[in-house]
Amino acid sequence: MYPVLLSLGPVTVYSYGVMMALGFVAAGWVIRKELLDQGRNPELASSLVLWAAVGGLIGARLLFIVDAWSVFVADPWALLLTGAGFIWYGGLLGGVAGVSLCIRRYRLPWLRTMDMVAPAIALGHGIGRIGCHLAGDGDWGPPTGLPWGVVYSEAVVGWPHPPGVAVHPTPLYECAAYVLIFIFLRQRRTAPHRPGALFWGYLVLAGLARFGLEFVRVNPELAFGLSMAQVLSIPLVALGAALLLRPIGLQQEHAG
Repeated sequence: MYPVLLSLGPVTVYSYGVMMALGFVAAGWVIRKELLDQGRNPELASSLVLWAAVGGLIGARLLFIVDAWSVFVADPWALLLTGAGFIWYGGLLGGVAGVSLCIRRYRLPWLRTMDMVAPAIALGHGIGRIGCHLAGDGDWGPPTGLPWGVVYSEAVVGWPHPPGVAVHPTPLYECAAYVLIFIFLRQRRTAPHRPGALFWGYLVLAGLARFGLEFVRVNPELAFGLSMAQVLSIPLVALGAALLLRPIGLQQEHAG
């Protein structure tokens, strides 16, 4: 793997950071194109992405601290200053909060704006998972004999297996899943739908994808044999499904 893409003296370029940045750039491109197609100000894309990035990074780090609370209590500065430690669901919650503040500031319709943002979230997430794969940040799966198994010998978190043991490249599975979600949502945007339906659909699809992929990913159990990501996926899917099935009248009341 390639956790470091370039190192020139004191300057080090990490693959994870580069792919995260590319994910935000790609998301911004999708939102900008959608704004242009709708005849709206394309400059709003940069503001939405900036607010999403700030909120997402804060949320991802906060959930990581909660998940590693005992380590944080023992040495808080070490945990805060590390370059690692971001949990996606915290990033999603923080990102939605950041985008919502941006929407409020520019007086945009919340549901319609979130519909526009939903495909961009999926694409950015998929690209970001390539960074996890390149860095070898521990998001891999159990050992496998399949021909596409990967040996993360240069993993930033250390490689726990003997030489020659390959594992499921779960980050690449996730990348493929989220890109497919992006394609589906982009295709659905031109079809008749209720305001908010694309975003609620994203919650359902992303939650189901993560829940299933956790079975080929090495993570500690939190409850009932499920990982923390799976436990969080359940209310996410339930919320998205409930709002998708909500009566039309209630949808329209909140469309503005």
